[in-house]
Amino acid sequence: MKLLCASRAFPLLVLGLLNFGCNRSVTDSTSQRRLSSEPAQHPALTIKASNSPAGVDSREPELSTTPDGRIILSWVEKVGNKRYALRFATRDAGNWSQARTVAEGDNWFVNWADFPSVIALADGSLAAHWLVKSGSGTYAYDVNIAMSKDGGHTWGKPLVPHTDKTQTEHGFVSLMALPDGRVGAVWLDGRNLKDAKDHGDEHTPLPVSMTLRYAAIDADGKLSDETQLDERVCECCQTSAAITAEGAIAVYRDRSEKEVRDIHSVSRQQGNWTAPRPVSSDNWEINGCPVNGPSVAVDSRRVAVAWYTGANDSPRVKVAFSTDAGATFGDAIEVDDGETLGRVDVLLLPDASALVCWLSGTPDGGAIKVRRVQPDRSLGAPAVIAKTDISRSSGFPRMARLGNEVHFAWTEFGKPSYLRTATASISAYK
Repeated sequence: MKLLCASRAFPLLVLGLLNFGCNRSVTDSTSQRRLSSEPAQHPALTIKASNSPAGVDSREPELSTTPDGRIILSWVEKVGNKRYALRFATRDAGNWSQARTVAEGDNWFVNWADFPSVIALADGSLAAHWLVKSGSGTYAYDVNIAMSKDGGHTWGKPLVPHTDKTQTEHGFVSLMALPDGRVGAVWLDGRNLKDAKDHGDEHTPLPVSMTLRYAAIDADGKLSDETQLDERVCECCQTSAAITAEGAIAVYRDRSEKEVRDIHSVSRQQGNWTAPRPVSSDNWEINGCPVNGPSVAVDSRRVAVAWYTGANDSPRVKVAFSTDAGATFGDAIEVDDGETLGRVDVLLLPDASALVCWLSGTPDGGAIKVRRVQPDRSLGAPAVIAKTDISRSSGFPRMARLGNEVHFAWTEFGKPSYLRTATASISAYK
């Protein structure tokens, strides 16, 4: 029997457990000792609201940095009854640019957890991805990737990076600017989530599970290096990928035969991908996807990975550091201050510390928080970026650094929804 994501067809009871059961207050004595003993050696960041470049009915933000020292904010904006647009703006030391449109359509797959992105390449070109329905099935959709050589004024014809041509799920994409000028894409691929008869006979059935796949696209739209990275992964948790001094690294939520869904990584070195390996062994056994993927940040050989786990019925946000381009990671550090729902992002700072942001709260109300973490396990005080609703429609907060400023973006749930932004200075951390 196929397991379904919490965002899809779970019974209401299970939905309640996954969406609200993780908001349990941390009241056991062990957790209380953990919270009371956390060293807060540095003050919390001071968060300041900023003007968002997005319009009315905007949502699902993503932030990325450019090689020339700017940041890109992308988002989805509703432009009709059933029509959506992928838009973006850039920011330098001054203000946001005017918003531009990458693409729009009335046949898109738009989802609170599976959102588009726009990234910059070394030569100034841009690459963007979004999701387009491929058939009548609810979860039949393809990844579309397009390139712009003029800063986003015009865009080339979209390319589908997967060649299976099945009307199945393809999403949760992470784009990377490869050192050779190509775009690398990592995504969750549901081509095996069809009837077993389509993949093998009754004596030799193939695995029926979500897979993790990769492909590269050059400036002319030529597809290459399509390969499977992991044959069995969690069905609808975000992926995250970046480029280290040694090559690409991708992190994601794995799925074992025993339904243990911990965070794993794969790396591309000298043209080959490594076998999957755990970032940390939480041993979280869960009979369904929690829709809560990891985040990776990279600075040369330094790597930080942040993630959410509900192992032992104890919801936590954790981070782990690596100094060897992700070949090995130190022990996980617990970051949250209780009542966490995850939905993490991570950012490395120049002093080797990391910022981790996450969503916390209960059905009565939530908050987006951020905290500084040192590799020596010391923690700064948590800061509240914004009060928010904890519903799925509130999405995933994102952040990126521009010089001495960190920029935050999130969805303010409502009818209509709005993409909100804020900043914080990290000049004291330089």
